Amino acid sequence: MNNSEDNCINNINKPGNLLVKDIYCALSTDLLGKKIVLCITGSVAAYRAIDLTRLLIRHGAEVFPVMSESSAISNRLITKDIMQWASGNNVVTKLTANLEHIFLADYNMSDLVLVYPCTANTIGKIANGIDDTPVTSVLAVALGSKTPIMIAPAMHKSMYFNTFINANIQSLKKNGVQIIDPLISENKAKLAEPEEVFRAILERFNKNGGSAPDVVQEKKGEDVYIEDNKDESLSGRNILVTAGSTVEFIDPIRVISNLSSGKMGNAIAQEAHRKGANVTLVYGHGSFEPRELPRMNIIKVSTNEEMYSAIMSELGTKTYDAAFMSAAIADFKPTTSLPKKMNTRKTDPLTLRLSPTRKIVNEVKNASKNPRIFLVAFKADYNRTNKEMAGYALKKMSECSCDLVVANDLGRKGCEPGSETNEVIVVDKEKNIMTFPLQKKKFIARKLLELVAAGLQS
Repeated sequence: MNNSEDNCINNINKPGNLLVKDIYCALSTDLLGKKIVLCITGSVAAYRAIDLTRLLIRHGAEVFPVMSESSAISNRLITKDIMQWASGNNVVTKLTANLEHIFLADYNMSDLVLVYPCTANTIGKIANGIDDTPVTSVLAVALGSKTPIMIAPAMHKSMYFNTFINANIQSLKKNGVQIIDPLISENKAKLAEPEEVFRAILERFNKNGGSAPDVVQEKKGEDVYIEDNKDESLSGRNILVTAGSTVEFIDPIRVISNLSSGKMGNAIAQEAHRKGANVTLVYGHGSFEPRELPRMNIIKVSTNEEMYSAIMSELGTKTYDAAFMSAAIADFKPTTSLPKKMNTRKTDPLTLRLSPTRKIVNEVKNASKNPRIFLVAFKADYNRTNKEMAGYALKKMSECSCDLVVANDLGRKGCEPGSETNEVIVVDKEKNIMTFPLQKKKFIARKLLELVAAGLQS
């Protein structure tokens, strides 16, 4: 047994953690020895702090909850007793002669103070030095002691873009406070997912290169899901996904193609399956072999025409609820393909005439048996600003009458072809622009599917 395992067992046996001994370090020791003060404010999203607390403990952290009066008393979705159960530690709801705020946030007392969720009211108080709740007192001390602070806002979209609230957020950033951006969706600035917060914490502690947590562990060659809550939000839905690249033949062994790995499309297919959907994956070329699963039909194709035929056949014979057109289809093909291998010993320059391939995504809506199919298009670019990508996404939306466009920049660090992570801009039909920060593709896939599930219910 290594030292980390010894330490973990010692921590499990500590009296303060008896309530959580069964889950302590259950996933990893990535946060072993880290003391995290979790501040909870009076948001309706406060109940998400329960899941985050359990996730952090499963990776070895000790979590010490601090609740504002509004979250501890007024919010019926979360209570002091629930957070004591979730964390295994006493919950601070008021300050006493024991100086709880000092012992939690003074010099070298904790490794991190995290506010999850954080309301606009609390953001304003922190930014302007107002100290009138246990949460703001802890934060006032942490700012003075230079203890790292991370804040995950949650509020309505209009509040988040309020000039004064935004100025408060920028002020906190300038003073070293890290903001975990919310997801802008359904007219709300939604609280970041627990997994995304965990990833941000790992980045802060320089653990594992900042990689996001896996919800799947390898065990005896099988993928085993370890999530607490089964998600069946797409149960019974038929989802079509395209992934990978296509090739266009110059001769029998030479092709025109691109560097797409197919990982994004595969992540979407896997997550859709996990959410209960019946999935058809039309897969070209890539860096992985799709995993056969019940309720998942995999169709292998090679060229643009094969991809087109497979998609049109599926749309014409089965009623699909949604289609994710994430394959990187070759934009050009040789006007003629040689029947035999080209002679490469010739010294004369070679001229290769190309013609554009058909834009399959533009034909999905008209070809589908379901006129209300929820169509998600993808737009890859290189070295573009977010504003430029959003503009191109809106143009693409007009071209193919889709419901969402997912744009990404392959020139950004962590977003290169074949990478495990991505950063995307998502634009919907109402011209709402959502930014998903750099994270594993499986988490982006999950968020996209949540948007689609919400769209299918409306």
